[in-house]
This record gives sequence, C-alpha cells and structure tokens, in this order.
Amino acid sequence: MSAAPPLKIAVLISGRGSNMAAIASAVVHGLLRVQIVGVIADRPDAAGLVIAADRGLPTTIIDAKALGSRTTFEAALAADLAERGAELIVLAGFMRILSPEFTALFAGRIVNIHPSLLPAYSGLHTHARVLQAGEVVHGASVHFVTAELDGGPVILQSQVPVHPGDSEASLAARVLVLEHRLYPQAIAWIAAGRLRMQGTNYEFDGQTQMQPMELPAT
Repeated sequence: MSAAPPLKIAVLISGRGSNMAAIASAVVHGLLRVQIVGVIADRPDAAGLVIAADRGLPTTIIDAKALGSRTTFEAALAADLAERGAELIVLAGFMRILSPEFTALFAGRIVNIHPSLLPAYSGLHTHARVLQAGEVVHGASVHFVTAELDGGPVILQSQVPVHPGDSEASLAARVLVLEHRLYPQAIAWIAAGRLRMQGTNYEFDGQTQMQPMELPAT
C-alpha cells in the first residue's frame, strides 16, 4: 500500500519570510512531509520572495495595494490557491486581516503563528506591550484562523522568560527562535492527519482539546 501524497501547502508572506524559511528547512531535512506549492506575497518588495526563489520554491505576488480592494485581492488569492491545489494555507508574517468570507471559505485550512501567548496580546506590537506591562513570561502561539483576529483555536504554544533589561529587539529574537520550532511541528501534525480544527476547539489524535499543547523551550 503506497503512502499518501504529501500535504500541499501555500505559505503567505508580507515581509522577510523567516518562518517560511524555517518550514522549508524542515521539509529539506525530512522533519516535515509537505509540498510547498507556492509562496505568495501581498507586496512586491517582500524580502521572503528572494529567499523562496533561492530555495527553488514557486513564488507569486498578488499585490494588495495595486488591486485596490480587499474583495478583489481575496478573489485573486482564492483563485491562485485553487489553481495550486493548496490544501493548507500557512500565514507566515502575513500582515493582512482576512475577511470572514475568506476564512469561512477555507475553514479549518488556515493556520497562523502569533508572537504572544494567546489569548493575551493579540494584534500588533506584542513585544513592546509585554515589556510595558512588566510581564515575566512571553512566547508564541500557533492557531487556526477564524474571522476573529488571532481568535481561532490555539494549537501549540511555547514560552520564554522576560529578562531584566530586555529590549524589544532582544525579546523578539528569543521568541522568533520559538516560532521556528513551533510552526513546523504544528504543520507536521496537520499533515499527518493527527490535528484538525473542530468548532471552537481542535482535535488531536481523535480527542477534542480545550487548551493548547505546550512545546517546552530548549
């Protein structure tokens, strides 16, 4: 009996694409069994496009600014994803809020990584806000994407301590290391059929989970 074909994923980026690169590296090293069918940027100057091209990955630009409206942009994006046969959409530093219509169209098939321990500190500028609040721990979360901003079921988290004297840059660098471990692991579970969205929760190995799993920091 032959093995099932690798899960086809499309990675959406807006900037440097470091999580995209971490996912691609996990594939190369045999840690993640997926096929990256496209790296899609919503802006032509996204630095991650160069990284993806250097790795031989198919790339495309769907310029949100040039297309003008979110409706037009999302229609073009949905058509591109369908043409590629993408089975999972991976948001990796993708800085656009997707409409309820788009998230409903791909329900259970969109994941995102966020630099905080959700539900705390959803939205932008998480590192600065964590420091301003005097928190002693920070971290990253992988979650399924729904119409609510950073509000879908959280799959996997990991945390790091906030050190005295941390700057926004130093804290962000430590959290980014977590992101590069968390995202390939969560995607690997989805690709293996072990993990899927189930309503407002998620199911892992056939069991409904009410809380995110935790990946210890190394």
